[in-house]
Amino acid sequence: MAQGTVQVTHTGTSRWRRRTGEYPSLAAALEAAADGDVLTVAPGTYRENLVLQRAVTLRGPEGSPGSVRIAPVDGVPLTVRASAVVQDLHVEGQDAAAPAVLVEEGTPELRDVRVVTRSAAGIEVRGNARPTVRRCAVDNPAGIGIAVLDGAGGVFEECEVVAAGQAGVAVRGGAHPRLERCRVHHTSGSGLSATGENSALEAVGCEIYEVRGSGVHITGRATAHLTDCDVHRTTADGVTLDTDAVLTLADCRIHDIPENAVDLRSRSVLTLTRTTVRQFGRNGLSVWDPGTRVDANQCEIFDSTGDYPAVWVSDGATAVLDSCRVHDVPDALFVLDRGSRADVVDTDLSQVRNTAVSVSDGATAQLDDCRIRDAATGAWFRDHGSGGTLSNCTVDGTQTGVIVTKGADPTVERCTIDSPAEAGVYVSAGGRGSFLNCRVTGSGGYGFHVIDGSRTTLRKCRTERCARGGYEFADSGADAAAGASPLVEDCTSDESAGLREPAAREAAVQTASHSPGLLGGVPGQRVEPEPPAPVAEPEQPARSSKDVLGELDALVGLESVKREVRALTDMIEVGRRRQQAGLKAASVKRHLVFTGSPGTGKTTVARLYGEILASLGVLDKGHLVEVSRVDLVGEHIGSTAIRTQEAFEKARGGVLFIDEAYALSPEDAGRDFGKEAIDTLVKLMEDHRDAVVVIVAGYTAEMERFLSVNPGVASRFSRTITFSDYGPEDLLRIVEQQADEHEYRLAPGAAEGLRKYFTVLPKGPAFGNGRTARQTFEAMVERHASRVAQLPEPSTDDLTLLYAEDLPELL
Repeated sequence: MAQGTVQVTHTGTSRWRRRTGEYPSLAAALEAAADGDVLTVAPGTYRENLVLQRAVTLRGPEGSPGSVRIAPVDGVPLTVRASAVVQDLHVEGQDAAAPAVLVEEGTPELRDVRVVTRSAAGIEVRGNARPTVRRCAVDNPAGIGIAVLDGAGGVFEECEVVAAGQAGVAVRGGAHPRLERCRVHHTSGSGLSATGENSALEAVGCEIYEVRGSGVHITGRATAHLTDCDVHRTTADGVTLDTDAVLTLADCRIHDIPENAVDLRSRSVLTLTRTTVRQFGRNGLSVWDPGTRVDANQCEIFDSTGDYPAVWVSDGATAVLDSCRVHDVPDALFVLDRGSRADVVDTDLSQVRNTAVSVSDGATAQLDDCRIRDAATGAWFRDHGSGGTLSNCTVDGTQTGVIVTKGADPTVERCTIDSPAEAGVYVSAGGRGSFLNCRVTGSGGYGFHVIDGSRTTLRKCRTERCARGGYEFADSGADAAAGASPLVEDCTSDESAGLREPAAREAAVQTASHSPGLLGGVPGQRVEPEPPAPVAEPEQPARSSKDVLGELDALVGLESVKREVRALTDMIEVGRRRQQAGLKAASVKRHLVFTGSPGTGKTTVARLYGEILASLGVLDKGHLVEVSRVDLVGEHIGSTAIRTQEAFEKARGGVLFIDEAYALSPEDAGRDFGKEAIDTLVKLMEDHRDAVVVIVAGYTAEMERFLSVNPGVASRFSRTITFSDYGPEDLLRIVEQQADEHEYRLAPGAAEGLRKYFTVLPKGPAFGNGRTARQTFEAMVERHASRVAQLPEPSTDDLTLLYAEDLPELL
């Protein structure tokens, strides 16, 4: 198409300026035009680089869209530096180092402009520019679709990014655009991206889809607010937040996501209101790291396509679900790791194939006025330090209502468990828990089943229509420790065999009902005569260092760690013997730095190290006190020093283990109170150098930064011990140990299947090393149970053998 002429309609006040002129080129027309003039471009291809520096109107002929092509050989085809109007043009660029359309100043308006280019950006807005861009389209398979940079703003209405080689819309450098009813699709990077402090993105009624990266990616202290938007059919996560990002989603829809629907970490904050999350391959909400928080109100998370929990909260993060629904998922809510917390209010968890609520590794969950139904397990508090509260909740149609194991200690009050296929409440393996004013009805097994000497408290509980009995307390054996028995007060049942008495030695248990219930009281528990005061037995001697080192050697992998600990132990032992012989002993700093990924055994080795030092007489007790930032850093000036001193006192005579210690010294600390914790700790280590051994732990790179930022801390540690990631063989051995502990066996071919599984398993940020091995074993047990449950009369082999087919699928 040949270049045409440009008609300029002059709008000046003089007679000459009111005339219409014809110009042979765009450059000539722009030179002759003044503010307010209209330049109408005849159809054709213009190989010119246009620069609009006056408030003119530049437009193609009406009724001929695409007939005017601005297509120079290189450089920026169209630069706007004034409050001009540009409409009905087709812009083409070929310069990979420059944008096709560059808006640098003013408040111009771009209407019905189509940009087809292979440039650094299709449309780029910079500086003080505040354009209004309406019904424009960008097709740029080589770079960014729309870039808003360096404090710029503007409104984009009904625009479309047809393709982009990088992000569809990129916001950085403190820019703050608004998108209304826009579509962004077929991008090689993120759909919408905002990064950097003071950068902000607002989107209303937009759709982001067919994106190879994350649909929405907010990072580096940027903020975003999306209302009535759709994010779907991405290759990576639907929404990703990282490094102090803040995002609000209101009335949005996130669906058809193969990875995490929403993933946030590193102190990011997400607020969701009336938003639906569905058809996701991994987690619906994935929340990581101390300071990271999600608040979901009136949201729905459902229809998972993978084998992962719908809501995952770990590594010290916080999640709040208020008036939400989570349904048709493998697991509803998993909260794990010390400092992690979930607060769930007036929420429905239903149609859950496995566990509705799982709390482990020292995490906490608080559920109020919630409804759990149609799940294999209602709530499972798994291990020591894990707990929280279930209050005024109903659990209906589960296999087991509530499970408490391995020292977990939740409080369950005013809850109703209806029609569990097995036990209403099952406590084992030293689990604890307090059950107050709870009711179990229609159980296919026992109402409350407490075994293994678990110290559970039952007060004013009630069972009705339980097939095997209301209460069962299994004999914990003659070797059970005194006090390792349930405490039962004012509990009732509708059956005469409601409360099975614990073993005779459990005389300390308070007996059942003092007043009959509506259907009669539980029969009084037989109480043995009070025995004479026992003769005090000598305390069990602490294990020798040889015994503890034997346990260390039995741990899977960690060969370099074992060598380091043995070398340190030998130094301390020889120093002790030299002192006894009257010789000078080399000074050995016992404080350590542990670096490595989560799940590599750092806490276990710290515990054993404390025992070793106690056996050598270096420490009085050798016990382990584990803390993190949340335990040391207060919210007010002065409170941090108090918290740190309290933690140090608890560890006196033992080991103070500070996990994720780098969180005490963030890169941009500002007024952060973490420095106060560090200063207090350094002084305590100096003043009480022989009373406590301090171990700081965390990711390798972060701990290197932590030590370099705080040389006063670094000088007080003798050495750094690196915990390498487990290999496939190590992970296999952990699964084998788990199987042996739980009386399972690996069938022929299962070990090789596990080895291959761990070889190809993605080792991303969510990979938990030893934790991943344990989760894999649990997944195999669950799949085994689903398979064996269909057999009418399973054999012992059927009940114990795990096959390769029981492995979870890799996505």
